[in-house]
Amino acid sequence: MSPFLDLPPLSAADFAAIEDRVAALLHTSADVIITQGEALLPLEAAIRGAAHPGSTALNIVTGPYGQTFGNWLRDCGAEVVDLAVPFDGAVSAKQVAAALEAHPAIDFVSLVHAEAATGNTNPVAEIAAVVRAHGALLMLDAVASVAAEPLLTDEWGVDLCVVGGQKAMGGPAGVSAVSVSDRAWERIAANPAAPRRSYLSLLDWKERWTDAGRTVLPHAPAQLEMLALGACLDRIAADGLPAVITRHRAAAAATRAGVRALGTLTPFVPEDAHAAPVATTVRTPPGLAATALAAELLRLDPALPVQPGGGALAAGMLRVNHYGRAASLETVLGVLTALATTLAADPAAARRAAEQAWEAAVRH
Repeated sequence: MSPFLDLPPLSAADFAAIEDRVAALLHTSADVIITQGEALLPLEAAIRGAAHPGSTALNIVTGPYGQTFGNWLRDCGAEVVDLAVPFDGAVSAKQVAAALEAHPAIDFVSLVHAEAATGNTNPVAEIAAVVRAHGALLMLDAVASVAAEPLLTDEWGVDLCVVGGQKAMGGPAGVSAVSVSDRAWERIAANPAAPRRSYLSLLDWKERWTDAGRTVLPHAPAQLEMLALGACLDRIAADGLPAVITRHRAAAAATRAGVRALGTLTPFVPEDAHAAPVATTVRTPPGLAATALAAELLRLDPALPVQPGGGALAAGMLRVNHYGRAASLETVLGVLTALATTLAADPAAARRAAEQAWEAAVRH
């Protein structure tokens, strides 16, 4: 008998309890809606609910997902101002403030907290303060940052915060969530173009579920994914969120230190302050394709959490995914040992540098 079959139904009370636990993880008292799909579902739902013809959006592009958000915003008829910065760094609050000053009509800002695809992270607290002072709504993609670095949704003034369970939370990919502030609900409700009677409709969920007291689910939940989400929340609670965040920071610091000690490779994001704790990206030298390097590493150990960069980045960027249970010193040392073997470098120096960086990060 399979443990995945013939399970008792997930009740509305169970579903609501998991929503409340996600809200606690996000440090928010706002409504949290769990969506039954990968995080692109609530990200698109948030944009299509808030953007409309006549609105002006500032779309901050620090990686591939920022580019996707810009396409959705334009599809909604919004005028879009793209603030694009190199993918190997972060955007600053000063740059955001200058864009808002240059375009006073901006009433919506989309931002990715951490870009796992490029390995960078953005200073959300400082950016959110500038956005709130301007009076615009802020949507944050926190899929790759939740449980890997601090995420203070209410304190920072984030209006729409989207998270997924598959990265630092160490949970499933098939379920995600979005927190919606009162300001965001007002804007979505006033938008005649906001989706209704649609899987992308946040308003449908609000009316049929949240405002109705969360006693009857609008449709059958994705039971296995919801149980897995509850289980990963249990594990985070048992470990303690600060310890989980520290573990991810230590994994990033150790990977970056070990890579530098190898000598052949360099971090794709050069500044440590701009590096995401959830994944480390590595720049390969001319003549060494990241696709070939990743293939050789996986030949040595198919369990290594490595992959080449996506799209145009595939030629020169290797990605090391140290998130969830892979945010461990053992995983980092395994990757570094395989890299040293492939590059004919000294594994002892890389391992020593990684261990020292890990200990320093844990003590800090």
